[in-house]
Amino acid sequence: MTDPEIHVPDDLSELDDERPTVALVVTPVAGAAPLAAACALAKVAADVVPSDVGAIAVLRDPVAGRAGAAAVSQLLRQVPVVLLERRASQMSATQWVAGEHERDLPPGLVLSDAPEVLEELLLDGRAPATVDGVVSSAGMSRFAAMRVLATHRPRRSGPR
Repeated sequence: MTDPEIHVPDDLSELDDERPTVALVVTPVAGAAPLAAACALAKVAADVVPSDVGAIAVLRDPVAGRAGAAAVSQLLRQVPVVLLERRASQMSATQWVAGEHERDLPPGLVLSDAPEVLEELLLDGRAPATVDGVVSSAGMSRFAAMRVLATHRPRRSGPR
C-alpha cells in the first residue's frame, strides 16, 4: 500500500539540488586563527579565511551547514553569524545566535556589500586553500585551539 501524498522520483539525480554544495559561516571574528580554533572546539571541520568584514568558515561538509552554524554560534554566544548555502542555482542565508536559527535573510541583501573573497568562495568555487591567511580547524587539538584563543583574547586596559 502506498501513500498518495508521497512521490518517489524515478531519477534520484533531481534530489541533488536539495543538498548544499557550498556552506559558509560568516562571522565578525577579527581573525582566521581564532575562528578556526572555535570551529575546532565545536568539532566543525572548516577552512577559515580572513576578510574585511570578519573571518569566514568554509565548511568541509556543506551538508552539515546548519549543524555547523549552530555549533559555531553556540560558542560565540550572543554574536550573530550568517550561514550562506549554495544549492545548484539557489542560495540561502540564515542568521544564527547562541546556537539557534534566528531568521532567514535575503541572500541578495547579504551579498550586496560582501567582500570579493566571500563571493568567490560561494559563487565561483574558489578553493579556500588559495586564499592568503587560511587556517584549518581540521586536526587542531583542543589544547591547540585553547592556546590560539588565549593568545587572541582582548586585553583589559586596567582595573574596573
